[in-house]
Amino acid sequence: MKSRYLAAIIGAIAAAAALALFFAPRSAGTAKVYLDGELVFSVDLDRVEGSRCFSVGEGNTVQAEKGRIRMLSADCPDKLCVDMGWSSSPAKPIVCLPNKVMILIDGRADADAVSG
Repeated sequence: MKSRYLAAIIGAIAAAAALALFFAPRSAGTAKVYLDGELVFSVDLDRVEGSRCFSVGEGNTVQAEKGRIRMLSADCPDKLCVDMGWSSSPAKPIVCLPNKVMILIDGRADADAVSG
């Protein structure tokens, strides 16, 4: 009987800890924007106020808001980078291959990220 109570208490504590971790505020991290492999600029996504736009090279525009970033526009033929939408996770980089632009987010990866 005591083992049942002990298992219930341990289960309740584990569930409470899991909920606390799930709902804990996370840092969005820093977005780093590269052009042809060179770091152009970085943005602390936790400190962005309002909406900020940045030109990258001659054909790309990046938009950052608190906690997220996206490729707002690009002059590449397929616009896949624009279609990727917003990113706030290290697991979702944004890449424009034709214009050699890459946006990577440093910070804590989401649960679906793979680390090695």
